[in-house]
Amino acid sequence: MLGAQKIRRYLSRYQWVLGILALGGVFGLSCWLRQRDFSSGFVLFCYLEIVGSLLCFTFVANALVHFRGTRDRFTLILALGFLLAGLIETFAIWGLYGGSITGAQEALVFLTWMIGQTALAALLVSALALEHRVPHSLHPRGETTVALVRVGIVTYLTSAAYLSGVINTATHPGARLARASELLPAALFLVAAIALSRAHQARFGFKRTLCIALWINVACHIAATQSLHAFDAPFTLALGLRTASYALILGGTLLDNARLFEQVRQLAVSDSLTGLGNYRALLNALEAEIQRSSRSGRSFAVILMDLDNLKQINDRHGHLAGSRAICRLGNVLRVHCRAIDTAARYGGDEFALVLPEAGAQAASRVGERIRERLGADGEDPPVTVSVGAAVFPQDGRTVEELFDAADRSLYGMKRGGRIMGLSRIAACL
Repeated sequence: MLGAQKIRRYLSRYQWVLGILALGGVFGLSCWLRQRDFSSGFVLFCYLEIVGSLLCFTFVANALVHFRGTRDRFTLILALGFLLAGLIETFAIWGLYGGSITGAQEALVFLTWMIGQTALAALLVSALALEHRVPHSLHPRGETTVALVRVGIVTYLTSAAYLSGVINTATHPGARLARASELLPAALFLVAAIALSRAHQARFGFKRTLCIALWINVACHIAATQSLHAFDAPFTLALGLRTASYALILGGTLLDNARLFEQVRQLAVSDSLTGLGNYRALLNALEAEIQRSSRSGRSFAVILMDLDNLKQINDRHGHLAGSRAICRLGNVLRVHCRAIDTAARYGGDEFALVLPEAGAQAASRVGERIRERLGADGEDPPVTVSVGAAVFPQDGRTVEELFDAADRSLYGMKRGGRIMGLSRIAACL
């Protein structure tokens, strides 16, 4: 663990140096590949384009799920940008299908490559600028419309700049940089990477993987500056780097979505005030224990607890004191229960505790210990709790039977002042 932290600090401190060295290495490799007599061919190009398109569309689907859960404008704009990139890559494949590769078709490959990559990079920069200037959306319901308009404007301007010849995409075989126009998307991706790396939110999860992928895209266009035609080694290297960046972004999105789904699952089974389980979590734990105990033949206990005089505490000391009283009992249950126990709040002042592999005596000891710890917490006003217990299978074989038995035990304690099981209550009657 300590070694991993040192490595993390080292990488964070020298990330710019490492990035520059990596870009220099990619440039040197692409210069060397430029001298090699290598052509990837139409088939490999199509494979890389198809994989890239599929990764784009898969990312779009996952990014939209992420947006539904977080309402993050940046994710929405990024999803639309990748949708555009995927469509452009698909169009590039269709433009080459069913014929020999001509000079015009090679020009189409470079044109679609430049439009798609430049538009995506420009969208990233504009989205980051928007997040910096307006961190919170002024019109949350219109986010989709605003994002579509932004994507449309950027796409139109980018396409117009390339199609009109304002940005020259010609190849210069004798120049040091055969395709100097590749520096434009490289610069845009670099600006986006620097802006994202400076943001605090880029230290974790999806934004962190996106930051790394942006650096890979910078390297991708650095490599493409040495390309002389659509299927040579430098351009194949650029395609491979771009596809790898797409895969990395998709992986980061999947991990972030998994984290969000886990948070939603926790919220669905957690009590917001105490952090304990809620009624659903309690039922799940009871049903699981009934199945397990039925197979193993071992008993388990369920304890119901009810805070005494909570209404009087609310009336005399205010509802904040009442909420604090509920939290005090929740803290006692959280601190003094075993890891295998399930503590839950299933009503306003009603709590439950499921004790696997415990009998009546163990349940009685646990209940008394909870009462003692709650009474000795030193806070005002003093709080007491009534406790009732039931044991599977003696007091019931279903969730309803166990609840009824523990509930009768609880009210028997309210009358008699001590924890009693169902059989002992029946004997007293």
